[in-house]
Formats: sequence, C-alpha cells, structure tokens
Amino acid sequence: MKIKVVAVDNAPELLEKMKGIFRNMEQVELLGCFEEAVAVVDFVKENSADMVFTDIVMPDISGISLGSALQRLPNPPAIVLMSSIPGFSLEAWKIQAFGFIEKPYTRMDVVRMVEKYRKELISGMGIGQDC
Repeated sequence: MKIKVVAVDNAPELLEKMKGIFRNMEQVELLGCFEEAVAVVDFVKENSADMVFTDIVMPDISGISLGSALQRLPNPPAIVLMSSIPGFSLEAWKIQAFGFIEKPYTRMDVVRMVEKYRKELISGMGIGQDC
C-alpha cells in the first residue's frame, strides 16, 4: 500500500525539491503539490490523502490554519509542518500535527517522517482509527 501525500509550499523551488524527494520514494504516491493552501482542504477531502506536508508561513493561509481545517475532516491526514522559523511547537501541538520538519530540510528528514507514519500504521497505533 502506497502512502498518499500532498505537498504545500509557497516557495516554488522548495515545492520542486519535495516533488523530487517523493518521486524517488517507492512507498509514496504524490497526489498533488500546491503553492497556495486555499484549495488543499477540498483536494484532500476528494482524494483521501494520508499525509500533508505543509509550510507554516504562507501568504494566503498559514500551515497552522490549514492543519486545523484538515483536522476537522472526517478522516484527517497526518499533518507535517515545515518551517525555518522556531517557536511553532505549541501551535503544532494544538492542531495535533503528526510531525515537524525544520527548514532547510534534507531528503532524510522527509524519509524519516514517512517511515514514522508507515511504522505507526503497521503497528496500529491509531493513525486514522477511532479509539
């Protein structure tokens, strides 16, 4: 089973970097990439994404606001926040983010986050499941 991911970042060069990372991961299906967050919630709802990797600081909607909206979906994806600005840990906790990646990130940072998700899925630790 492939993990379906969506990437959101207003910086085109970083979005291209994410595309390259995901395209080289056999266990990942890249559903979509967005430079603006406004269409992401509807896209995720329609396409059943497992994970959303999103920048936090964006001009239209912040990654925190996007994550909060995604958490209200019937089957919310795991949200991975990304930023070069420190101090978002409380906000990440409030929206129950799955993880945080500090920018500039490496391929291994992204791979580790996907592997963490995959391991939790396999072990049945509750991702996407009701208690």
